[in-house]
Amino acid sequence: METLFVPETIRYTGDQLCSHWAYEQFDLVGDSIVSFIGPCEVGKEKLVDLVDRKRNKIIYSESMLHFIIEHFDLDLEKTILKQKLLVVVLMEKLKNRIHSSVIHRLGDDLFDGDGKLTVSIATLTSVSTKIHTGINISSQNTPVKTKGLMDYGLDPRELAEAVMNQYRLELMQTSVARAKVRGLP
Repeated sequence: METLFVPETIRYTGDQLCSHWAYEQFDLVGDSIVSFIGPCEVGKEKLVDLVDRKRNKIIYSESMLHFIIEHFDLDLEKTILKQKLLVVVLMEKLKNRIHSSVIHRLGDDLFDGDGKLTVSIATLTSVSTKIHTGINISSQNTPVKTKGLMDYGLDPRELAEAVMNQYRLELMQTSVARAKVRGLP
């Protein structure tokens, strides 16, 4: 799995969920995780979550740390489990840095009390599955109560590198675990 932190600001609009985005933008071929910082603005017409779309919700943040993952398989259920793995890795890295047990996971989102930290979605393209997870950097001017990395004094790039490396390691360890067991008759 290729990993890349992009130092330039990128606005997340939902367009990044199309297949081969990492290849077209950064020449990353195959499974990848790309992280970047930028605003998040997803209008109703780009929402993948049908429940949010039906409720006319928008996703907005002045500044987020984004993770875009692409896996070249078509098993959405497995990708949803990988999405949850990514969120758990992110939660562990946050808790280790702020030494707090207050942060908790509810489904595929992280919260600090009633302040929402993340947004996350997994979806299917014609050739791959995609995950977007974003964690607020700024908690200002969001449509719901949020917390952000600035509230904790955390460096987004350092967190991104740690999360990407741990996610890649978890997947490699899963491959090894799958390959090292013998089949039973």
